[in-house]
Amino acid sequence: MKTSQRGIELLKVHEGLRLVAYKCPAGVWTIGYGHTGPDVTVGKTITQAEAEQLLRADVAWAERAVSAELPGVNQNQFDALVPFTYNVGAGAFKGSTLLRKAKANAGDPAIRAEFVKWQKSGGQVLPGLVKRRAAEYEL
Repeated sequence: MKTSQRGIELLKVHEGLRLVAYKCPAGVWTIGYGHTGPDVTVGKTITQAEAEQLLRADVAWAERAVSAELPGVNQNQFDALVPFTYNVGAGAFKGSTLLRKAKANAGDPAIRAEFVKWQKSGGQVLPGLVKRRAAEYEL
């Protein structure tokens, strides 16, 4: 399954676009729509087209992680879980209670409480993550 445009837009809104490398609240060098890696260093700049290319490449690993763990989810569920996984990482997603509950019943309303558990960075609740988790759950 592939992320729909709705899922990509959710990701873009909550990641934001930065064309100059910056340190995110977790202290990781980031650029574009949340791209991280050894290629992101202080002073690095990219174009919007390069940010789009990085996003498409980066989303692919999150799509694979969600597809491998939850092959039967619907498009909205997939579109919510890919941005979540993109943000927290595949390892955290695979070890999460959110995933365990989604595997048991992807429509379980108790999953909302699992999204809420992922609103912190560096031990602090971040308003942006509060909004992001609410949007992911609502989708």
